[in-house]
Amino acid sequence: VARDGDAPPVLEGGASHTHPRRRDVLASLASAASAAALGSALPAWAALAEPTLSEVTPAVAPSPALTALEQGTVSLFERSTRSVVNVVDLTVLSGQAMKSGAVVPEGNGTGVVWDDQGHVVTNYHVLGAILGVTPENRRADLECAKVTLLGPDGRTKTFSATLVGVERSKDLAVIKVNAPKEFLAPATVGVSKNVRVGQAVFAIGNPFGFDHTLTTGVVSGLNRTIQSQAGSLISGGIQTDAAINPGNSGGALLDASGALVGINTAIFTNTGASAGVGFAIPVDLVARVVPQLIEFGRVTLPGLNITVADPNVMKQLGVRAAGVLVQSVAPKSAAEKAGLLPTRRALGGIVAGDVIVGADGAKITTEGDLVAAVELHQVGEKITLRVRRGEGGAEEDIKELDVAVTLEPAR
Repeated sequence: VARDGDAPPVLEGGASHTHPRRRDVLASLASAASAAALGSALPAWAALAEPTLSEVTPAVAPSPALTALEQGTVSLFERSTRSVVNVVDLTVLSGQAMKSGAVVPEGNGTGVVWDDQGHVVTNYHVLGAILGVTPENRRADLECAKVTLLGPDGRTKTFSATLVGVERSKDLAVIKVNAPKEFLAPATVGVSKNVRVGQAVFAIGNPFGFDHTLTTGVVSGLNRTIQSQAGSLISGGIQTDAAINPGNSGGALLDASGALVGINTAIFTNTGASAGVGFAIPVDLVARVVPQLIEFGRVTLPGLNITVADPNVMKQLGVRAAGVLVQSVAPKSAAEKAGLLPTRRALGGIVAGDVIVGADGAKITTEGDLVAAVELHQVGEKITLRVRRGEGGAEEDIKELDVAVTLEPAR
């Protein structure tokens, strides 16, 4: 008989023998312990019912009302977006498939609806591909682009466009789209001479092919001389930090009222993407060029028909005044008749010509300043130049005088 505390008897073969009743008690205790251990190991959610869809759906807060600033921007975009169109050079359209996310080649750009006759203003370089392969004598009524306009119902439609005229030196071109009147929403043309550094501006265009994209910023600088992608220098440029990317060329730069103050043309970048330095052709210049392109197909720009010296030449000649040194004057020109003196060779060496330091009361310090002053006029109008004569010589021999020059067609 086994007593409590005795080891269980060992049966033949090594198996132990436990009293049946005691074995049942031990089994019950083990089962209870296992159940308790299992219950403590289960997470709390195992004992709960699965949540319903409504229980896991968060409450949605109502959209707040737009601020006055936001509402103003939205209203400006909605009023102006139909005046901005997508312009694609036909040679680019036929030669490359345009895919979202792909690098946008030159020739896929933007334009601005100028009037209800279908005239659209864009950059010369947007049409550079087809213009480069078409001789000037074959450009009349040339089908040059496809233009996509936004209709009053919000749907876009693409139309063919013919060439009206171009002015490469100003990176401007006018095309005409054959579209119904309801698709034509002319831009409101503003005034760029009143633009100030720090004021808000808005750019609408088609960067990377994404149509009717709005970017915002401020005017960062004025009277910039910029080199366009067509290779020409443009004076009086508006600098902005509103993002301007490939595809924005030819698009609208607007003031806070929605008036057109510039045509976006170039960016300063090492990567090809916006770096916060973009440039626009001032609308005052555009407004002088475009009507001539529409009327005559070309532009007659005013000019003094002089050449100016490099600043290094001014230093070598001992010119101390901050201005523009006249290097040469075209023979029989209005400038020569007015008495403007060029730099010339004399017995004692080279004599500095007149140094232009002002024009119509405005200060002139660079060639860009002079070009901008001239372009405020039309051919046949007079411009009054303030010059210093005798620079490079003794101070007492220097004279300041005004010279009135009748502007001629630029040669």
